[in-house]
Amino acid sequence: MARELSLDTAPRNNVKIDIMNSKKPKVILTGYRATGKTSIGKSLALRLDIDFLDMDKVIEERQGSSIRQMVEEHGWAFFRELEKSLLEELIPQTGLVIATGGGAIMHRKTWQKLTKTGLCVLLTADTETIRQRLMEDENSATLRPSLTGKDIGREINEVLSERMPLYRQGSHLAIDTSSRSVDDIVLEIIRVLDKNSTVSSASL
Repeated sequence: MARELSLDTAPRNNVKIDIMNSKKPKVILTGYRATGKTSIGKSLALRLDIDFLDMDKVIEERQGSSIRQMVEEHGWAFFRELEKSLLEELIPQTGLVIATGGGAIMHRKTWQKLTKTGLCVLLTADTETIRQRLMEDENSATLRPSLTGKDIGREINEVLSERMPLYRQGSHLAIDTSSRSVDDIVLEIIRVLDKNSTVSSASL
């Protein structure tokens, strides 16, 4: 049965990573807010019988406050440093499904090191699906601080425009979650793990 870790208890020019070298695979989920990283990550970890770690949750637990509170009190730069430090901790870890924060991809050098150690899956969704999911999530308004200070639709478009090239460069495969079930997506990731002993990725 998969445990949810807190850690306190314990793509690149033809570079190939041996994702099946260990009996404990590592899967890194990336993508914008509300693309399904947490729900898919928990289900995948359960199916693989490995641990699940939500980066945002770990940071909040360590700091004793929500991301919104951290950003309001200390600014985004403070949170990004905590995020980068956690990414570095995760590089040597195995037997994990990691749900990364939407902005973790921006730590490019650290991200490159991390994704050499596991399969990185980009989860995507169309803008309207993301907007709808955020609007329906009662925790979104209270726990997720605005990235730009603009209305939700404009913010999604602007941030995705900025980050999508990084998401695609820094991932081994992409899956659109707009109209697919969690189980269907989990099975696709497992098929990739089963089929490929190595994965090639484009240059970061």
